[in-house]
Amino acid sequence: MGEISEGLEQLLYTQPVPSTTANQLRALLRWERGSTRQVAALLGVSQRTVQRWVTRKAGSSRRPSARHEQTIADLVRARWQPRVRARRRAEAEERGVVVHTRARFGFRAGAGSSDDPRLRLITAHLPGAVTREMFAALEAGAGEKQHELILSRALGHAYFRGGGQRAHGLQVVLGDIDFIDFALL
Repeated sequence: MGEISEGLEQLLYTQPVPSTTANQLRALLRWERGSTRQVAALLGVSQRTVQRWVTRKAGSSRRPSARHEQTIADLVRARWQPRVRARRRAEAEERGVVVHTRARFGFRAGAGSSDDPRLRLITAHLPGAVTREMFAALEAGAGEKQHELILSRALGHAYFRGGGQRAHGLQVVLGDIDFIDFALL
């Protein structure tokens, strides 16, 4: 997952997703009312395997493989705070979000121009339509380049074009994202 995708995902949560595999397994067990059989069915492993993963006895602390750790993490992320995520997404798509980023940002210009892309710290409001487009791209499985294109268009409109008041037709580029944060208004 890219920087922009992760930033959009983080926007939707009010509490952080459990970061360790042990905590993620505990969350799955809690959601399945303690049934290791149901967790095993979700993960495609045997019930005994799940029991070994969650047992705290000395010498029996077998860990899931990297593939299973990724499956566990994906399953927990998909199930984490579904009602909160839906409410926050609807709010973001209606009112828009504030994006705060440091990235290589500029527009295409002749060699030696001071307007060549350079590292900039930008905070701007993205309208709800752009937020909807970004979430739609996220759901469609778009790559980071597609997200950068959507974001560069929106930030270019707000930052370089002054909300459509100047510099019409300017070709804005965005890349090398150092960090990016999204916040609800």
